[in-house]
Amino acid sequence: MKLKTLLILLTIWTPMALCSNGPAAARVNGEEISEFRLERYFAEYLEDQGRAVGSIRNPRAYRQLRHKALDALIDKELLWQEAVKRGVVIDDEVVKSQVEQTRQAIGGAEMFARRLEDAGFDEASFTEYTRRELAAQQVFADLIKVAEPDEKQVRAFFEEHRAEMSRPEQIQARHILVKVPHGADAAAVEAARLRLDEMRVKISQGEDFASVARAGSEDASASEGGDLGYFPRGRMMPEFEAAAFALAPGAVSAPVRTPLGWHLIYLQNHEDAADVSESQGLEMVRAYLARQQKSQARSQILGQLRSSNRIERNDDD
Repeated sequence: MKLKTLLILLTIWTPMALCSNGPAAARVNGEEISEFRLERYFAEYLEDQGRAVGSIRNPRAYRQLRHKALDALIDKELLWQEAVKRGVVIDDEVVKSQVEQTRQAIGGAEMFARRLEDAGFDEASFTEYTRRELAAQQVFADLIKVAEPDEKQVRAFFEEHRAEMSRPEQIQARHILVKVPHGADAAAVEAARLRLDEMRVKISQGEDFASVARAGSEDASASEGGDLGYFPRGRMMPEFEAAAFALAPGAVSAPVRTPLGWHLIYLQNHEDAADVSESQGLEMVRAYLARQQKSQARSQILGQLRSSNRIERNDDD
């Protein structure tokens, strides 16, 4: 499960007591996605892209981004409803374990309870969100059945693009992100840094970086243990890149601040620039085509769910 901290999780699923009185942004087979829920999620959707609401000056761009955020919430609701139809049941112990991981990542029972109360939630509603998220992810994984790329296609693609595949200097890294909201005051910035530092201490005491990332990171890579794969210079934010490329393999950085928040970076490998051998190139092409196939399958599955269910939305132009 892609575990985020409480404030992000709760933007996606809101108790009916908090959203039933306002207007609906959309309905999926009669189930309401409120404007309140969309507004809370939209801010996080923008933060994931390194943007803030106030930075969007173009009204058309604003509408398009908000439309995409609502798309994401509709997809989540469709997957949950599909899980219900298929009778997907998540074991209570699995849910309990996930909730406990989040509790510890946030800072323990007292901090967890305070954050729930501040957001207007209780542990039961958070537990229900966790169950729904796990069920939706399971049914999505069951629906995506992608074959390995055809070797003839891999070879043809490699031969066509071989000249472009010389490898630049690159690193393989994982990271943990604790977000800092745009415009946060000094106390909130420091609180986020301290949470990240607590995770760094756990790692220094022997806990696996990937496990800590799954439990506590607020980045989309959390479900993959913070894995960012290989990337060259110029791909990441400057502050992140400078810290990552300065690390030795096996090292964990000090907290690094970027516009998104605070990061811990774990360097797995550092490769100098080199020409790509045939075997390396074929493997790179295989991985690329597999990602493409998975992305296409995801779009196809979600498209089929949208077309076979009743969706009413109020943001259509």
